[in-house]
Amino acid sequence: MIGPAPGARDSDDGTSPKSDLTVAVIDLSRARAAIVEEGLRQAGIERVVIIPDTADLLRRLAEANPDVVVIDLESPSRDVLEQLFQVSRLVERPVAMFVDQSDAAMMQAAVDAGISAYVVDGLKSERVKSIIDVAVLRFNAFARLQRELSEAKSELAARKVVERAKGLIMKAKGLSEEEAYNLLRRKAMNEKRKLVEIAQALITSAELLG
Repeated sequence: MIGPAPGARDSDDGTSPKSDLTVAVIDLSRARAAIVEEGLRQAGIERVVIIPDTADLLRRLAEANPDVVVIDLESPSRDVLEQLFQVSRLVERPVAMFVDQSDAAMMQAAVDAGISAYVVDGLKSERVKSIIDVAVLRFNAFARLQRELSEAKSELAARKVVERAKGLIMKAKGLSEEEAYNLLRRKAMNEKRKLVEIAQALITSAELLG
């Protein structure tokens, strides 16, 4: 899996992506890739890496370390599509895909693979940059939602651990809920550890002791 993209992020005001991007273009047709490259360079994007086939694709993408991936396909086979959809799931980058023909199943597969922009019969050099901008913004918006969801789940799990630890203290020491919480908090402050770490250690000890 490729690490976090160095440049595909929101601007300071969160409304538009950075312009100094590195874009990897995956295209089996050099002529079609040239159209994409022309559109990118006209838009001021100079760092364009052309990948003319799908051999050892993940390694080549890792070496290019792009901010955005553009996949340009004319009449791809199902095997090629599945390979590219798998790549899209793994690269953790905004991915814009251009295809000449599509159907409902292919579009659903693209959505499931995390394709940020899926364009049917719309490859024109003057449109490339705007579509990439949309792909980056959609990718960043989805990434924020995923991060917020993950943080919410972690917070909920931490609260459950603390609640359970408070219950153990209340039962063992005959304290109120507030007193049990304050005891946990003092312990965490004294040891300079997170409250949930102290709570989990207490639960683990109680489980070991039966």
